[in-house]
Amino acid sequence: MTGVALQCRMSVAAYLVLFAFGQAHAAGCLFAAQGEGHVAAVIDARSFRLDDGREIRLAGIEPAGTDKAKGAAALAAVIGGRDVTLHGDDDTPDRYGRQTAFVFAKGTETSVQSELLRRGEALFAADVADRDCAGTLAAAEGSAVQAKIGIWSAPTAIKNTESPGDILAGIGRFTVAEGKVLSVRQAGSVTYLNFGRNWTQDFAATISRRMIPAFEAAGLSPKSLENRRIRVRGFVSSRGGPRIEVLRVGQIEILDGK
Repeated sequence: MTGVALQCRMSVAAYLVLFAFGQAHAAGCLFAAQGEGHVAAVIDARSFRLDDGREIRLAGIEPAGTDKAKGAAALAAVIGGRDVTLHGDDDTPDRYGRQTAFVFAKGTETSVQSELLRRGEALFAADVADRDCAGTLAAAEGSAVQAKIGIWSAPTAIKNTESPGDILAGIGRFTVAEGKVLSVRQAGSVTYLNFGRNWTQDFAATISRRMIPAFEAAGLSPKSLENRRIRVRGFVSSRGGPRIEVLRVGQIEILDGK
């Protein structure tokens, strides 16, 4: 992990949210109330069951690491046996019957998601459309990165794009990688941010044509990322070399000061 990477400078998060701590609002994820309840059991790193039987899945974050027991213990340390309130735009259960929500332990103003991110026990998923909420979560993660706590205490927490094999080892998992974009090329309806010269083996981030208007609306063209040092987050797939598909502008952070 480089010194530049730890500075959390200008970032292209959801709608160009700044990762600077003072920019985020404390209650940025306080959406409409979706109910409340008592935590009866923690299921995994971001899911728990209320005493009325409802299963809740934490929105806006991804598990940090592959140790499921450790992830569940981290969540239990924050909300185990506590009363909580649920907030969000939609309380419709997903296809697995889980209600996705932002969760607050009773008597607190900080979401469970922010607390896990602050402790380095979760990763910001960059899938939050609300600007204030995205800024809150990004700032919480940024504080853990700077403090090198939790997952960020390991030098390999952020993958180096010059080591595509390390990224490929995390296929199917949510991963954060950083490096310099050596070239930007379009092939059909896909734009490739290439981090190496060997396009069949090196790491690349891909942006579909349908995403280009969102980048332009954010004042950022993919071509402008050429020769920039960036951090990209998302699920790793393999199409020749390791790939992360960019589905949202917030998955990319610009790390250099250009």
